[in-house]
Amino acid sequence: MTANKRKNRLIFNIKRISATRHIFLILILTAYAIMPAAMMAESDPFTPSAAQKGIRTSTDVIAVTLPATALAVTLLERDWEGLKQGAISAAVTAGVTIGLKYLVKERRPDFSNRHSFPSGHSAVTFAAATYIGKRYGWKWSIPAYALSTYTAWGRIYGRKHHWWDVAAGAAIGAASSFLFTHPYMRKHEVALVPAVSDTGAGAALSFAF
Repeated sequence: MTANKRKNRLIFNIKRISATRHIFLILILTAYAIMPAAMMAESDPFTPSAAQKGIRTSTDVIAVTLPATALAVTLLERDWEGLKQGAISAAVTAGVTIGLKYLVKERRPDFSNRHSFPSGHSAVTFAAATYIGKRYGWKWSIPAYALSTYTAWGRIYGRKHHWWDVAAGAAIGAASSFLFTHPYMRKHEVALVPAVSDTGAGAALSFAF
């Protein structure tokens, strides 16, 4: 190889390296330019509509009243064994749900925090519904499951969760109650009836002496 050819090849390699560096520099600058905008878009606060606010509120109400209803049934029946089983189910549901929230750290669809997975509302409502059905008869759990399903849908509609969040929460709650709850011979007729109005949703308890 002649000296001129070696010189020309060296110049070509230098130019190629220089061009590669320029490309990397452009990519880095582009990434820095896009990243802040993407982060701002991701962290922009989400403003729910009036309908979404109403649905969110109703799911909050159900998440409290449905487990409270299950507890009321247990106390009215003086079912102390059921109370113990329900407490174990609730503890397992809460422990697994909270543990996964802090382990996975998935961002919510409304960007409010990183505790989206799994859905706590779905977990507690499906745990309560399954407890009622397994302990006191599956026919009594039908309205409870209807309210639980509404809660799961409402958390998605209100952009508090993704669909897989509520699916996981429902599975955790239902599985906990199914594993730790056993049937109970009732002396009274217990009925759980869903109650829905323009301002929210809940459950009505009927107990026959």
